[in-house]
Amino acid sequence: MKKILIVDDEIKIREVIREYAQINGYQTQEASDGLEALQYIREDDFDIVILDIMMPNLDGFSACRQIKKIKNLPVIMLSAREEEYDKLFGFELGIDDYMVKPFSPKELMARIKAILDRVHANNNENLIFEGLRIDVDGHNVFVDEKKIHITPKEFDLLLHLMRNKNIAISRNKLLEEVWNYDYFGDDRTVDTHIKMLRHNLGEYRKFIVTVRGMGYKFEV
Repeated sequence: MKKILIVDDEIKIREVIREYAQINGYQTQEASDGLEALQYIREDDFDIVILDIMMPNLDGFSACRQIKKIKNLPVIMLSAREEEYDKLFGFELGIDDYMVKPFSPKELMARIKAILDRVHANNNENLIFEGLRIDVDGHNVFVDEKKIHITPKEFDLLLHLMRNKNIAISRNKLLEEVWNYDYFGDDRTVDTHIKMLRHNLGEYRKFIVTVRGMGYKFEV
């Protein structure tokens, strides 16, 4: 089930969007300002963000800029203002759509569906955590959008850890699932590849956490 983060300081707006979203089969989470939204995005997975511009603490433009640094999520921006400048600035920040209040909730749901369908159709599975991105089909890894060179086995190991984020995986399990059952070496080869992988990831080595006495996990 797709999950929407609704960010608006107006409770009634959030309630209307939540009601229509749930009717259309979406899960929802609500935030009253940009700072709260960033906290939720760091802690949970969302498929799209509905983001108001004029909010206390952190406005929608600033929040959008920070959101894109954390995860490349689709964003629909809401505003009571119709100025062309706001729309153009929003699209420069990478938003996917812009709706002026008051808006039709049914139209908003249609736009959400269209964006999610497009993202799904165009997605060749990019896993993104802050400045670390892995292009699965292309078999490439990017650090701050710079392609890094790692071995095929390092790639397989990183992909497996990322797909199982926040789950501790033993060395033996990694040998079985990454090296396959026909590998007859010992689990020290996992440690060696983890060491090389951490070196190649630079500051994003922080995501690969050692679980003492067990193995490793990709922690976010």
